[in-house]
Amino acid sequence: MKLHLDKSDQYNTIARYDARHVMVGNSRHESSVIVMPQRIESDWLQGGFDALDAAAFEHLAGLGAEILILGTGMKQRFPHPSLMKSLMAARIGLEVMDLGSACRTYNILVAEHRNVAVALLFDPA
Repeated sequence: MKLHLDKSDQYNTIARYDARHVMVGNSRHESSVIVMPQRIESDWLQGGFDALDAAAFEHLAGLGAEILILGTGMKQRFPHPSLMKSLMAARIGLEVMDLGSACRTYNILVAEHRNVAVALLFDPA
């Protein structure tokens, strides 16, 4: 699906996504990626949803975002609540969504100048 958003080029927004990749501006990402308005972290988690562990959530808690969106591939899957302790301790809001919903929601929050990060996972090939 192709997205259109009236935006400034000063922020990272998601221009396109499908089951295998996202386009952040002109940059294509085909593996797990964290997108924030001012930076991108490629390949942040190897192994997809099943590789989520406490260390992955500690990394996400250290990003400095107030809102974290977790895109879990083409279907919405919820991580075990015990994994989210570091987010709760840092008072970071977590929303878990499928990939498309995560991309669209992230773009809306960036347009509202919110302190948001989206962590996107792709389904295994």
